[in-house]
Amino acid sequence: MEPTAYHEAGHAFMAVYLGARVRSVTIEPDNDDGPERFGDTQIVWRRSRLSEREFRERAIQVSLAGPVAEMLYTGDPYHPGLVAEWANDWQSAWEMADLLFVDHRKRLEYLETVTGQLYRMLDAEPHWSAVAALADHLLAHETLESDDVKDIVHEWIR
Repeated sequence: MEPTAYHEAGHAFMAVYLGARVRSVTIEPDNDDGPERFGDTQIVWRRSRLSEREFRERAIQVSLAGPVAEMLYTGDPYHPGLVAEWANDWQSAWEMADLLFVDHRKRLEYLETVTGQLYRMLDAEPHWSAVAALADHLLAHETLESDDVKDIVHEWIR
């Protein structure tokens, strides 16, 4: 349960950090509408304020931030494309990068570079404290709504 909380906290933190609104984040998702999941983060972007490239770059970072936060929490530096539980996140990032890099090798290099950048960013203060605070609240309450997520992140990041 704790790795899942950190995973979802990573997605939620990065979304808020990059200017999106997190509608909700949970570690107890409703699995009636699709494949079984252990967590879920609902994100709303203000697309009118972003170019297509900016949107894709930010969505990629949000997708990969969950696996990176979980890696940091567990201490296991896995490649996000090789862990079955992260397949949806990797696939989402891969598809978002398709218009940025048609060549598969360059796309893979880009996603690996972004993963490394996120790893260093989330491992630094105050970012890691914000992720940990979100995870703690998720473990205590299982679901956080938009205002809760924003308030928790803004306690650490202004």
